Amino acid sequence: MFEKLYADPSIISRHENAPYKEERERYLTHCERQGYSPSTLLWFARELFWVARKLPPSLEQGITLKQVKTIARGWEERERCWGQALTLRHTRYRFIRVARSWLRFLGYWREPERPIPFANLVENYRGWMKDERGFTSLTIDRRCGHLAHFLHWYGSRSCQISAVCLNDIDAFLAYYGANGNCRESVKNMAAALRAFFKYAGSQGWCSSSIAHGIHGPRIFTQEQLPSGPSWQDVRRLISSMETDRAVDIRDRAMVMLLAIYGFRAREVLALRLEDFDWEQNLISVSRVKRRGRQTYPLITIVGNAIIRYLEEVRPPSSHREIFLTLVPPFRPLAGGTLYPVTSKRMASLGIRVRHLGPHSLRHACATHLVAEGFSLKEIGDHLGHRCSLATRIYAKVDLPSLREVATFDIGGLI
Repeated sequence: MFEKLYADPSIISRHENAPYKEERERYLTHCERQGYSPSTLLWFARELFWVARKLPPSLEQGITLKQVKTIARGWEERERCWGQALTLRHTRYRFIRVARSWLRFLGYWREPERPIPFANLVENYRGWMKDERGFTSLTIDRRCGHLAHFLHWYGSRSCQISAVCLNDIDAFLAYYGANGNCRESVKNMAAALRAFFKYAGSQGWCSSSIAHGIHGPRIFTQEQLPSGPSWQDVRRLISSMETDRAVDIRDRAMVMLLAIYGFRAREVLALRLEDFDWEQNLISVSRVKRRGRQTYPLITIVGNAIIRYLEEVRPPSSHREIFLTLVPPFRPLAGGTLYPVTSKRMASLGIRVRHLGPHSLRHACATHLVAEGFSLKEIGDHLGHRCSLATRIYAKVDLPSLREVATFDIGGLI
């Protein structure tokens, strides 16, 4: 690998004689396959040379961030090599950054752990939600995440779970709300704690009456509707991405899937190359909540946007997911990627809605279908709802129809 990066035999020999030669070459080869440029690979090779010289002889026990920060000092030798003084702050930052990435790749990086109090109870609860209730992994992770916040707070008091009382939970919810969490977040936290303590009570870990006394702040059902932009604003959003910039080409395809098909963000990010049948003009999506697949006709404008992205923008990769990062390392987009894609663009266009995330486009899709006169059953099928109750809320945003009802003369019916 070093022969591909350097032409000077003395430099190649210096890199080959430094510690952890095989491990460094393996990582550089991995980075090359990920699409990093030659200049970036050279930068990695230089940094890894100094990282390897400072590491202990054995890495079997792993390396922590604290250890890396400790050894990221003393740059006299490197300054002599460069022939000039270094900016120590930036040198130290680069050292830590490259060391962490390399050691993670090798499997020697040890993240600092913050143990969750009563972790055995959490794992028991997690298994019950998965095996007995059949919840999705997303739901399980969210509930356990909420529970971890409470257990860290409660565990700091060195109390047993059997001693928990409603005053403790009320105090925690007040603390949670006072630390920047909105009423909706406090309500979700209360719901997660209520579900856990209902299970804990059935297992005899605490009083079975606790769950019945957990109440979050009162929030009126769908009080914030409509929570999505108007269809005119959706058109403006899509039109603003009709450029030749790679990021706009990719994001335009994703926004179309969110707004026209009403897909959820995770459903868009999970789309794979084999989910598109280009001969039959069909798109198949794995529904998160229905736990099944649903097939839609692929309309021309969306199909053309995706084809343009695949032909002009999508980097070569072994990943089967459609949407990838545009800079190395090329990998599928992470779960939170779509929020800045929609929020920043809508804010720059002056689109004023309560929610600017990708889910607001799903609401915009439903609202548009209501305005177009589709039945709630048709809208529910299009959105992949499991229950008609989830679709019924969109009747509230059909303001023209509601005004017609309000002005209807019912005097003759009485």
